[in-house]
Amino acid sequence: MRHFSKYGALAGVLITTLLVSCVERNSAGERAADIASRYLEESGVSGLTISVGIDHAIVWSEGFGYADLEQHVPIVPEKTRFRVGSTAKSMTAMAVGQLVEAGSLDLDAPIQDYLPDFPEKEGKITTRMLAGHLGGIRHYNGDEFYSAENYKSVSDALEIFRDDPVVVSPGAAFSYSTYGYNLVSAVVESASGQNFLTYMEEQVFAPTGMSRTVADRPVPIISDRSRYYRLEDGELVNTPWVDNSNKWAGGGFLSTSEDLVRFGFAHLSDQFLRPETIEMMWTTQVTSGGEETGYGIGWGTRVDALGRKLIAHTGGSVGGTTNLRIYPDNGLVIAVISNTSDADLGQLTDDIVDAFLSD
Repeated sequence: MRHFSKYGALAGVLITTLLVSCVERNSAGERAADIASRYLEESGVSGLTISVGIDHAIVWSEGFGYADLEQHVPIVPEKTRFRVGSTAKSMTAMAVGQLVEAGSLDLDAPIQDYLPDFPEKEGKITTRMLAGHLGGIRHYNGDEFYSAENYKSVSDALEIFRDDPVVVSPGAAFSYSTYGYNLVSAVVESASGQNFLTYMEEQVFAPTGMSRTVADRPVPIISDRSRYYRLEDGELVNTPWVDNSNKWAGGGFLSTSEDLVRFGFAHLSDQFLRPETIEMMWTTQVTSGGEETGYGIGWGTRVDALGRKLIAHTGGSVGGTTNLRIYPDNGLVIAVISNTSDADLGQLTDDIVDAFLSD
């Protein structure tokens, strides 16, 4: 159960779920809203935004709880910007796909072809490997997830790990690495001739209609940015101040649930990437020993318990948890985001998907 001792006047307000509806509910939406309301009350998270799209239309979208607990600011799904964590990797993957199609990027060339100053490691590391977590680049060490240091450029952020040895031989095993995506973003800069964030804004976000998706810069005023919370001994508290410039490509964007659904839609047409490119991104990579990893280029790929093809990515941030799923055979995209660290959104997402696909 949620505890409210730190919020006094909020107790009576928060005990009832605050709803902001942006798309008129149908019967599936009514069921989904009931599911989300129960989850909010039982889980103790500060807020949720959930959007569902089918056949290129958003059919249900609601906010639950608060974007800012202290100021009683409600969540508006088409406006409120959340930290979306590692779903940034899927966004970066679209940039990779575009550059492959343009003939500017060879996925299987050594990354030194694009980054000649990056030191060679044990074995050849390629962009395909990095984008599939097979490159052997390390993940966070110590408190790096909570970094408050500002990095002025993608190149500067490479210094975090550039001289470290690989944790596994490249290609030998799946080893999840957000820093591997720092290298991917540096390759994008080299192959495109553009600053990474500029490329993402102009070539990925704007064309796909992600007008509310931006880099999570901590100092500038960004309209409709949520506050960030975590649960500590059953109570909601503010998260530490962090600067995500150490990982733009792998976990450094703010977005809305509706923008994420539009991003998913972009993979269900041939307007943004060719079908064969999307298929390549959604096909599991294989280790040098022949083991499937369940991860393609920027996306996890599997079949769910009901036999449905599922393409997905989760995201965990300081003060944010995200679940983005595409069910390509059903034409359904769902985005669920909370402004609470380490929220368990898996079963909630399953239940809401079932509410729409069981109709």
